[in-house]
Amino acid sequence: MKNIFVIGVGLIGGSLAIDLKRLNPNIVIYGIDHNPVHLSEALSLKVIDKKANFTDLKNADLVILSIPVDASVNVIVQILDNISDDTLLVDVGSTKLDICKVVSEHPKRRNFLAMHPIAGTEFSGPKAAIQGLFKNKTNIICEVEKTAFKLQEKALKLFESIGMRIRYMNPESHDKHIAYVSHLSHISSFMLGKTVIEKEKNERDIFDMAGSGFASTVRLAKSSPEMWTPIFKQNKDNVIETLEEYIINLTHFKDMMKQNDFEAIYNEMKNTNHIKDILKGIA
Repeated sequence: MKNIFVIGVGLIGGSLAIDLKRLNPNIVIYGIDHNPVHLSEALSLKVIDKKANFTDLKNADLVILSIPVDASVNVIVQILDNISDDTLLVDVGSTKLDICKVVSEHPKRRNFLAMHPIAGTEFSGPKAAIQGLFKNKTNIICEVEKTAFKLQEKALKLFESIGMRIRYMNPESHDKHIAYVSHLSHISSFMLGKTVIEKEKNERDIFDMAGSGFASTVRLAKSSPEMWTPIFKQNKDNVIETLEEYIINLTHFKDMMKQNDFEAIYNEMKNTNHIKDILKGIA
């Protein structure tokens, strides 16, 4: 593998580029991005080696598609049209069903691997890219059986080499589960931030009184709306289902408060403490 093209040189695409370059300094990382400032930043930060465009994709051994999910759905056919028969194309988006449907009948469907590395931070852009982001993180692979076997092997070996654990899932299950464990937490964080900003008009009060608990809970509200709005749109039905269940639990908690039933509140929190056992080992 000599030529790797990263379409979208932000946190995920850039971090993948850094890790792959570290493992093999002889590869050439090409960057494609609709934002020329991002491309220049990625070049100056050595996240990429060269700038490129879609017509150059014919020379790619690996293409990493790392742009907002709505844009991915719109350009993936064009990418498949431009790559060679031996090129591997992966996308790293947070929703999988729509993109798998779009490519289902494409002649080069066998060149595509749908994946979702469960890794990230609240930051975006080339400056957010870091080495080691994917170490000990889960990489969910969807519809692996539809990817050419030799390209499957290449992809799994490559991503395991940078520390990823591999798990297989169908696109429908992926989108449903990720709505609970990722999409809902982002909405909760955004709405917590909104509630505090609306209530606490004095920004200095927010800063002075915000402890580490608030800061960690609202951290995801710093995430990019440009990235997350399309995710919520594509996974709308699953997200609404998770919100309805979450709202039921919030309403129940409020009712217990109104009834001064603090024993029930204690029991609810005690039972929920089991989450620490489930998430043991996750930073």
